[in-house]
Amino acid sequence: MIITHHGVQSFKVSFGDITLCFDPVSKDSKRHDAWRSGADITLVSINHPDMNGHAQASRGTQETFLIKGPGEYEIQGIFIKGLESFSEYGGKEVLNTIYTVNMEGMNICFLGALGNPSIPPATKEAIEGVDILFVPIGGDGVLSPHEAYKFAVSLEPSLIIPMNYSEESLKLFLKEGGSKENSPVDKLTIKKKDLDGKEGEVVVIKE
Repeated sequence: MIITHHGVQSFKVSFGDITLCFDPVSKDSKRHDAWRSGADITLVSINHPDMNGHAQASRGTQETFLIKGPGEYEIQGIFIKGLESFSEYGGKEVLNTIYTVNMEGMNICFLGALGNPSIPPATKEAIEGVDILFVPIGGDGVLSPHEAYKFAVSLEPSLIIPMNYSEESLKLFLKEGGSKENSPVDKLTIKKKDLDGKEGEVVVIKE
């Protein structure tokens, strides 16, 4: 599995011939640059131009399979759950969908633009056995660095990937975990066996 970061909380996850894209930036965003993801499956957590650019996710004439809300899905052997939560990104409370994805024997949890760690009990129960956790840490409608770190470690993931951050919020997040520095990587290439022995390790992926 190869994971790359494309700004804000937009990530591309590829394995074999299949590519997933989380929260691609729309061309209508006023704050960030859009990009063409070329994904088979696109998952959108909230309906906001910074994160709903599924139109940029198609490959030529091949439309991306779009998921943009709670539910259970199976596409090309990949099992996906969309779980209800809320965000205040953009200045008002809106539905935020947390996604859990099982592929290559690993469980991914993408928290989207989660704005409050007090999520519905049914949602919390559905998040279990997390291998790789994507967590927003920048405040301003999503979790603050303190909230994000505390909530992330409570889910007991093997790896934690921060997203939607500024330089300052990243420093604060790392400080919560007792680290002042963390060398960002251009991309993360990971297999299930690589997770052995890892508990809450933070990996920062360059935009």
